[in-house]
Amino acid sequence: MKVILRTDITNVGRQGEIKEVAAGFARNYLLPKKLVMEATAQNMKIWEREKTRLEKEREEIINNAKALAEKIEKAEFSIKVKIGENGKIFGSITTAHLAKLFAEQDFVINKHDILLPAPIKEVGKVAINIRLHPEVIAKVSVDIIEEKSK
Repeated sequence: MKVILRTDITNVGRQGEIKEVAAGFARNYLLPKKLVMEATAQNMKIWEREKTRLEKEREEIINNAKALAEKIEKAEFSIKVKIGENGKIFGSITTAHLAKLFAEQDFVINKHDILLPAPIKEVGKVAINIRLHPEVIAKVSVDIIEEKSK
């Protein structure tokens, strides 16, 4: 089924593109969520009128994501962890821990948008990428600090 994408859809395409997708995928998922329009002559005319408004909205979303990226990159983050005898931390720091850390400083980040190749298991500064928008990736430095026992 030929459809016009109204938004960016991962593994399908970008807003405004005309794509061929499986009929069931379009009928059961994309059309009910209003992510696409069927590519008919009438819908093409409607899309042309709607296109400029959606492009402005998209531009605004990207600008907001870039502004948030600048803010979050300037912020400083640190986590105190307990260290074992061999210098490794007990357990590991995962995306869920990082999402909670960011939330404590009023940055609401979904744990799925934190691009961490593997859980953190050592002390030191760690560079982390955060996907704020498919086109905007923030680079954040998190300091993993040893918690001093009393």
